[in-house]
Amino acid sequence: MNYVDLVAIAALFQYQFFGFLVGRARGKYGVPAPATSGHDMFERAYRVQMNTLELLVVFLPALYLANQYWTPTNAALAGAVYLIGRFIFWRAYMTNPASRGLGFILSLLPCALMLVGAVVGLVRAANV
Repeated sequence: MNYVDLVAIAALFQYQFFGFLVGRARGKYGVPAPATSGHDMFERAYRVQMNTLELLVVFLPALYLANQYWTPTNAALAGAVYLIGRFIFWRAYMTNPASRGLGFILSLLPCALMLVGAVVGLVRAANV
């Protein structure tokens, strides 16, 4: 089984789930489209979705680059940490935005490590 693809698909489903939560919050708190503000809980859901989108742009390429230079298992494990971090970020942000730090670190750190690992692998491959 290709675990890297599975992690990528899970990240896309996770993003869609966060989008669904934004739509639900829009209705629940009476924030009509195209407004992006109006109720604190809606704004929290919206920020989780937007922050996830911002990281997804880095995460997916980093995941596939890491897969080229790491073992697929290690790339998938780093991706799994990202997914867990996003869920922790979501739960923390919805409860108390100030407590989102752990989830953010667990989302950002795997991205950074995969990018650095890909650069190291690329340089090593060039020097062979």
